Amino acid sequence: MTPTPLFHAVLALTAVTGLMAADPAPPKPASAKICTTCHTTAPDNLRGYFDNLALKNLSFQMKIDERTEVLRFDKATVKVITPEPAADVDAALKSIAKGHEVRVQYTEKDGVKTAVVLAVKPPVKLAADEIATLDEVLKLVAMGPEKGKYFLYDSRPAPRFMEGAIPTAVNLPFPAFDKNVDKLPADKNALVIFYCGGKTCNMSPGSMTKAKKLGYANVKVFVDGLPAWTKKHYGVLSPASMKAAYLDTSTPLVVLDARPATEAGKGFVKGAVAADPAKMADLLKTFPVAKLKPPVVVVDETGGDAARTVAMELVKAGYVGVNILSGGFKAWQAAALPVETGTLAARAVYVPKPRPGSISPAEFTKIAELAPAERGAVILDVRNLDEAKNGVIQGSIVIPEPQLLSRLSEIPKDKKIICLCSTGIRAELAYHLLKEKGYGVRFLPTEITIIDTGDFTID
Repeated sequence: MTPTPLFHAVLALTAVTGLMAADPAPPKPASAKICTTCHTTAPDNLRGYFDNLALKNLSFQMKIDERTEVLRFDKATVKVITPEPAADVDAALKSIAKGHEVRVQYTEKDGVKTAVVLAVKPPVKLAADEIATLDEVLKLVAMGPEKGKYFLYDSRPAPRFMEGAIPTAVNLPFPAFDKNVDKLPADKNALVIFYCGGKTCNMSPGSMTKAKKLGYANVKVFVDGLPAWTKKHYGVLSPASMKAAYLDTSTPLVVLDARPATEAGKGFVKGAVAADPAKMADLLKTFPVAKLKPPVVVVDETGGDAARTVAMELVKAGYVGVNILSGGFKAWQAAALPVETGTLAARAVYVPKPRPGSISPAEFTKIAELAPAERGAVILDVRNLDEAKNGVIQGSIVIPEPQLLSRLSEIPKDKKIICLCSTGIRAELAYHLLKEKGYGVRFLPTEITIIDTGDFTID
């Protein structure tokens, strides 16, 4: 049978319809997953974590799980709601800690989101008799559940619990509370304490409410939670948790082995550093600085006194995120996890995981020192013009970050782009904006000073 014109028309229509019916790109989440546990998000609102602030450009970043949103603001119209009153918009914005939960209401025009409300999540409010203090929890944990007659529950999701928890705590995630009520004690008059991620976290108060509805009469919340605990004490994690939270995710970690060298040499966790409990002062002299907040796991034979001594010395020195491996090296072996032999490292090294899209100073320098035609990339300077007039790297393109979206035609899409600014903050903003538009882009995350000759130094 010879196909008719109508047949061809139907085929063409089917093809077009098929193209139109192709799966659209999934909508970007408006809220971080953890926020959806307790909140719904209204249209034109975002919930996530405050990240970088660029006052010069009237911009800020917020993280929504793995993605980043760049938002503008107008000082004359934006409303910044913080728990404590601030003198002005600048002071209010500067007071927001990186990583703090925020809600943003915005308007959007020509692809640019402008924040009209930036609300910082306030501390939870509970009655005095519903709150367990840090001192109370410290005393109970020191006694242990049997002597202290308490039950301690971590309301955070399992992945956070596996990174380290308060000793004696059992993980009872608030999002899965109803499926795990069997973890609660049979005695409904027993002291039950919930904790989570700190003063603004609603998961432990939510757990308390659910427990009370089940008839538990003596329930409290350690409101200050894990952040307060880690400033005063060490946490714990199991071998399985350490593997899942750090090794399997290639998350940088410092492992300290507190056993005698002769014993540790027979077998140790990969990358472990020798940590003699009697020589902690020497170890601390070369230890990664506390402001980097290196995750630390201390290992001894059974999770005993040697590990506790090393861990507490680190806590006293201002380190947070220090944990002891429950059951020690024996538990690690019993779990059939990888063991190395030989000589332990003598010095701890910690290199934080690079921010997505960043380029190392060494790699950037190697590229920037080449002639522009030999770089294989375009250097995009997103500083303001009053900064760039003092000097730019030869061959770079200068477009202030706020102007990027209106000047995309000046940025070649067939070449790799490397963004820079004076501190790295605006360069990262530019990175996210260009990545969203399909550019192959990276950014320099550190401070750089450029002089009139085009020469530069990187901090």
